[in-house]
Amino acid sequence: MMRALAAETAAGQSEPFYALPEFWVFVAFVILVGAAGRIVFAKITKALDERAAAIKQQIEEATRLREEAQDLLATYERKQRQAASEAKELLDQARMDADRLGQQAALALEKSLKRQEQLALERIAQAEVKAIEEVRDAAIDIALEASRRVLAGKVKGKMADVLIENAIKELPKKLH
Repeated sequence: MMRALAAETAAGQSEPFYALPEFWVFVAFVILVGAAGRIVFAKITKALDERAAAIKQQIEEATRLREEAQDLLATYERKQRQAASEAKELLDQARMDADRLGQQAALALEKSLKRQEQLALERIAQAEVKAIEEVRDAAIDIALEASRRVLAGKVKGKMADVLIENAIKELPKKLH
């Protein structure tokens, strides 16, 4: 542009500005920059739109994953509560079973002790009866021996033998 002004002033004649080659170079430059800018702008806009779509998709995916994670967390918390409840019920049932078994064992022990006590009493009674019989038998034997000695000392001969034998035969019947 400087040349154009220098040429105008030197020649004294002025050409219209659109006739200057510098003007057309400037116009071509502006058109070129505008076209290139438009293409670059379109590519940048497209890249930014794609980037925005990708970010939006990632956000949606993250939101979906977050919701799934919250659902899973809620499910596991519910399962944990159920498991804790079941464990408590099992523990309560086990305690009740243990109490019931303890009571049954105590009753069984008590019955066993009563049965053993009864058996012991029966054995004692049997031993007592046996002892009484042994004492009675011993008393009979002693009485028979004493009778034999008394009769042998007072009665002599065949008559004594017959009396002793009869007395011996009748004595057990009378004592039992």
